[in-house]
Amino acid sequence: ACIAHGTTILTEHTVPGTSSTNASSLASIILPKISHSTPQKLTYTHDRLFVHYIADSPSSSSSTSNPSPSSPSSTSAEEPTSHSSLTYLTISPSPTGRRLPFSFLLTLKSRFLTLHPPTSTSYSTLPPYGLGSFNATLSSIISSYNSPGGPSSDALSNAKHEISSVRDIMTENIERVLERGERIDLLVDKTDRLGGSARDFRVRSRGLRRKMWWKNVKVMVLLVVVVVFLVYLFVGFGCGLPGWGRCVGGGGGGSK
Repeated sequence: ACIAHGTTILTEHTVPGTSSTNASSLASIILPKISHSTPQKLTYTHDRLFVHYIADSPSSSSSTSNPSPSSPSSTSAEEPTSHSSLTYLTISPSPTGRRLPFSFLLTLKSRFLTLHPPTSTSYSTLPPYGLGSFNATLSSIISSYNSPGGPSSDALSNAKHEISSVRDIMTENIERVLERGERIDLLVDKTDRLGGSARDFRVRSRGLRRKMWWKNVKVMVLLVVVVVFLVYLFVGFGCGLPGWGRCVGGGGGGSK
């Protein structure tokens, strides 16, 4: 990141190891293309890097001195301005997007104008790197935005993280429901099989009961036949088989 007046870099800080292309080499390409006729907030692309910048304009002094409530300048009056050709530039990887880098640039701009206000600083007369004393503050702001708990962990990022967590939980719940559905299907199949087995058992038990009843009937009939035959034998031995003469003859003589 760097701050420049026109094409003159006043302060700069590059995070070691982030990219082989530093801010000063890119600034030498981008700064001559920046117009300060009006305030700008734009982004250039360089390979896989995004170059974001905020450009102040000397003409903004007249438009923001007495802003009307209905004019667009009244909304930008809350943002500090140097009323000079200052450029606040930062380089970030493309996945970072634009919102966080411009939030960083606004913080950088506010801190810079607080420490070096335009009322007491003549930016146009400063030599290259003439505000090197601001390098430590610039490094501190960059470190705070790169830290896990810094401003980069804002409400939107937290919301996205929470949405991702909720999505993971819902996916897990859906998988559990599907698994539970499969278990319910298996339980239904087992219940159906058990019901079929119960019906088969009732049919087999009814047939077995009928067979046992007929078997008992046959046994009872056989016992009756045997008992009758035994009685016949005992009576027959007493009356004289086979003609039953004793019982028949004795009965006849007694009647005479």
